[in-house]
Amino acid sequence: MSQRFTAACIQTNSERDILPNIETTLGLIRAARDAGADLITMPECVTLMEPNRELLQQKVPAEADHPAIEAYAIAARETGAWILAGSLAIKLDDGMIANRSYLFSSDGDVLATYDKIHMFDVDLGDGDYYRESETYAPGSQAVIAETPWGRMGMTICYDVRFPYLYRELAQAGADFIAIPAAFTKVSGEAHWHVLQRARAIENGCFILAAAQTGTHADNRQTYGHSLIVDPWGKILADAGEDVGFITAEIDLAEVAEARRKIPALTHDRPFSLSSNSSDRRANRKGKGAEVIHPRFGNRS
Repeated sequence: MSQRFTAACIQTNSERDILPNIETTLGLIRAARDAGADLITMPECVTLMEPNRELLQQKVPAEADHPAIEAYAIAARETGAWILAGSLAIKLDDGMIANRSYLFSSDGDVLATYDKIHMFDVDLGDGDYYRESETYAPGSQAVIAETPWGRMGMTICYDVRFPYLYRELAQAGADFIAIPAAFTKVSGEAHWHVLQRARAIENGCFILAAAQTGTHADNRQTYGHSLIVDPWGKILADAGEDVGFITAEIDLAEVAEARRKIPALTHDRPFSLSSNSSDRRANRKGKGAEVIHPRFGNRS
């Protein structure tokens, strides 16, 4: 197994209809492969950015009927690249929608899928609010996929704000983690680069963050700046705000080196949480305080 490969992040300004977005991404996939990419990643909602909830429900196909799955499988076989469809909207039997990543091998097989766990229910001010949980069904399973180069953790967008997920993936052996996204312009300007670099640094791994960019239907704005970040937190490539793609050479030996230098993934310790001075005194005596595990929540 080679530890070296070239990764690409495709950056799109996806429209509100599926087929035009597929055509756009297929062209970018071919261009990224021609530029030497072995693994090509795409953003969240890569084939459909439909802000109207009723129209979204009408447009989203079931998995068996989704044209992008066959299109990307064929593209993987024809180009010989591994392809990550950052996320597709998939209609579920109960009428809800899954926000689902698909990893295609170079043979065109779907080797792994991941459903976004954390729902983007936020109010950013000035009428800019989102309620993903009203439309999307959250996933419940973290996923690591085997690739020819190493183990890839699969996450999506808002997941990035929940560091325990990334720590779980890293401690389970993920060498690099994908964070396909459709980050809003408001939150992206404030947090995007910091969060991507933090997840890389905390876990000593590469981050591949393909993103949506620009103005979409109904004036929804996404931040762009697809990133490839190394295990030391260095930004290897930044796509800025234009549609296109970025590439970077990935050497997974750097993961082992970063984790050797700062082996924080092996240093977890249980700790207690005290809410007042009397609790703190009890805690020093080993009594009266609830023990909180840093990854798994309350452990009394």
